[in-house]
Amino acid sequence: MQRRNFIKNSILATGALTIPLAGSKIFAGCTAAAPKPATGVFKKAMMWESIGVQGSILDKCMAIKEAGFVGVEPSSHLDRKEMIDALKTTGLTATDVCCSTHWKKRLTDPDAAVRQEAIEGVTVALEDAHAYGTDAILLVPGVVNDNVTYEDCWKLSTEGINKLLPVAKKLNVQICIENVPNYFLFSPLEAKSYVDQFKTPFVKFFFDIGNVMHYGWPEQWINILGDRIGRVHIKEFSRKIADQKGRRAGLQVALLEGDVNWTKVMEALRKNYRNEWLIAEQPKSNTLEELQVLIDQFDKILSM
Repeated sequence: MQRRNFIKNSILATGALTIPLAGSKIFAGCTAAAPKPATGVFKKAMMWESIGVQGSILDKCMAIKEAGFVGVEPSSHLDRKEMIDALKTTGLTATDVCCSTHWKKRLTDPDAAVRQEAIEGVTVALEDAHAYGTDAILLVPGVVNDNVTYEDCWKLSTEGINKLLPVAKKLNVQICIENVPNYFLFSPLEAKSYVDQFKTPFVKFFFDIGNVMHYGWPEQWINILGDRIGRVHIKEFSRKIADQKGRRAGLQVALLEGDVNWTKVMEALRKNYRNEWLIAEQPKSNTLEELQVLIDQFDKILSM
């Protein structure tokens, strides 16, 4: 903590509070830029919910900055001023915003009133992204279960996203659909079709490498989805542990200790991925030391 305080004080002393947020130009009325070519040059970031370090928003940002990350994926509905101040103080860039309400208030809920609350929650996420100077949000579109059929999940989530698109376009923020354990979008061809139906650059796919390992191969998904991928979560997965202890346990392994073929994944990303951010969503990130271990693992993957 002493070292972190020293860095914090040094940043403050050098006037880092005057640094503008990345991308904080005028957004309203803008349209999405033409797709960029894949450069294969990536930056390391951390998902907010994976930061186990205790403390304030600034403390968490200071910790990942000190560990070596240059970006952070904030959750929505945080104290907006605190987050903006922390980004300015540390020099971190917001990569996107993860909607924090999409599990409890779903776009696919059978109750129309709940679906409206879901739209309001996603709207806050879009506004947060705009305020933080980033151009994307992470959205879980819905869940298939006993009360919501697969067909209804597709239909209702599509309706909800279409209602959100005017706000997304106004703020110049993409809605990126993540693959998660929600019993929906099981194949890359289906995910491709889901994104393409909107016929807009403001709907992309948020590809989670570890999540797809339970029923597929990430490099194949990346090659099929191509420039539809708006953001990427770096996550490991062990099929052996998942078979023995369940899917959630399979996601608890350290990077490079599971079954992801990172050489093939990185080859596919360098060929197809148009954005610069790779965002870690990994356990064991509770201390500065654990974050530094994660950075070392991250760097080994980037070298492949």
